[in-house]
Amino acid sequence: MTSPPAINLFLARQWQSLALGSLWLGFVIYAIFLSPPSAPDTLETIGQLSTGQWGDLNAAVVVLFNLMGLWPVVYAALALSDGRDQSIPAWPFVLGSFALGAFALMPYLALRQSTHHLPQRPDDSPLLRGLNHRLVGLGVAISMVLLLTYGVTSGHGYATLQNFYDQFVSSQFIHVMGLDFCMLSLLTPRLMWDDMARRQVAPFWRGLSWLPLLGPALYLALRPAAPCSPTPKP
Repeated sequence: MTSPPAINLFLARQWQSLALGSLWLGFVIYAIFLSPPSAPDTLETIGQLSTGQWGDLNAAVVVLFNLMGLWPVVYAALALSDGRDQSIPAWPFVLGSFALGAFALMPYLALRQSTHHLPQRPDDSPLLRGLNHRLVGLGVAISMVLLLTYGVTSGHGYATLQNFYDQFVSSQFIHVMGLDFCMLSLLTPRLMWDDMARRQVAPFWRGLSWLPLLGPALYLALRPAAPCSPTPKP
């Protein structure tokens, strides 16, 4: 017979999945139907951002766009290792996040189950070994600092922030991208804390998960290798 604690844990996990699924659906509906209208120059702005033609663009928009390119790397380093213990593969959601951000990752976070047990095998694939390398987290952290430095030195203080706010409330692209960044920041602990438990990292490191992007990047640069469950003797 299933014990009450096990039933409570099962129900808690189902509620978490339901809450995340509902949040994802609400985010999609808001982005499509309730966010500001698309600006006439959206495609031109995306083209300039993608090709490095930043001279005429708001420095805060440039920084945000490039930070959004760093988030999928962080989630890839966390989710692909996590996905080995899940009933669903993580890679399609991680791959989609490079284009769709939280819109692609949230279904995985809703469907996965929290796991704290040690993996049965090491991160032995070339991709996982590469993502587990400390230089990945260090590279993300350095890139973020350089981008923020660019934003401060290339912007015009309050005028830059005021212009960014004006675009945020009037342009669907800027508005949704800003909310996407916030959503990715808020969802990090769900994967990061499980990764810490599997790697037997002290709980006080959890505070890094609340430092948007920089905290998870520093964790990736500092985290130890995940130990494996001992293979039972025949």
